[in-house]
Amino acid sequence: MDDVRVVAEGLRFPEGPVVLPDGGVVVVEIEAGRVTRVATDGSTTVVAETGGGPNGAALGPDGKLYVCNDGGFAFTDLGGLLLPFGEHGVTQPGDYVGGSIQRVDLDTGDVDTLYTECDGHPLKGPNDIVFDGDGGFWFTDHGKVRHREEDRGAVYYAAIDGSSITEVLFPLHAPNGVGLSPAGDRLYVAETHTGRLWAWEVTGPGQVAKAAPFGAGGTLVAGLPGYQLFDSLAVEEGGNVCVATLVVGGISVITPDGDVDYVPLPEQYAEPLLTNICFGGGDRRTAYITLSGTGRLLACDWPRPGLALAF
Repeated sequence: MDDVRVVAEGLRFPEGPVVLPDGGVVVVEIEAGRVTRVATDGSTTVVAETGGGPNGAALGPDGKLYVCNDGGFAFTDLGGLLLPFGEHGVTQPGDYVGGSIQRVDLDTGDVDTLYTECDGHPLKGPNDIVFDGDGGFWFTDHGKVRHREEDRGAVYYAAIDGSSITEVLFPLHAPNGVGLSPAGDRLYVAETHTGRLWAWEVTGPGQVAKAAPFGAGGTLVAGLPGYQLFDSLAVEEGGNVCVATLVVGGISVITPDGDVDYVPLPEQYAEPLLTNICFGGGDRRTAYITLSGTGRLLACDWPRPGLALAF
């Protein structure tokens, strides 16, 4: 990574960076339950109060921000490092409000809740989101961990008007980052706890072909050795998948064929909770990276352009 710089700091577990048309960046602050705009000069303004735990975010075809709300985390503040879990890895807090998909008007701050369940099954911890060219969106449900049990995760496809939601993939183990290939014909999902990147061939809006007749039926693209965990992801214009990698605190760049190149942060920025990456700038060669534990948004020069998103 070249020319790494701090864009904003003092944020409360920032994730879900989205580059705006004016060059600013919107992030969520999960611990604070809000959406915040970071201007090009680094100043911050609260856009909306969502409550719960706003997590992944994406701009929709109507210009509004669609937010995966995970319902909140059981945070632990170590004094300089904020962790999204408590004793024994519990993530579900005492004031947990349930998961949802929300729509945020960036001009007015109005928040609408679109989905809280699918076919009678409550959303537990919606995490990351990506729009396709048809105007629908895929999102992951990471689930929650309680003292003696944890949820099995899933991937859903939904419409922006609140009229349709479908569970497409189940079960997965803590699915997190989600993205589409440049042609939109391959869906990528990163599992946090297994450190695995999976793929499915997209056959239509909200439809995939499964490589196996049991379970979620994905094709394993890559799996990391040792105690390395995957978080969110972004796709490059050339098709590489860039996955934020926890614990080691860097970006795993994975080719469609599964070759992995690990890109660490410079030592002065190293932290275990590097959670998200997105691309901006005129040539999409500026990578924006969230360091959630220390509340910072970074920017750096990236050697290849990121994929232009659908909206």
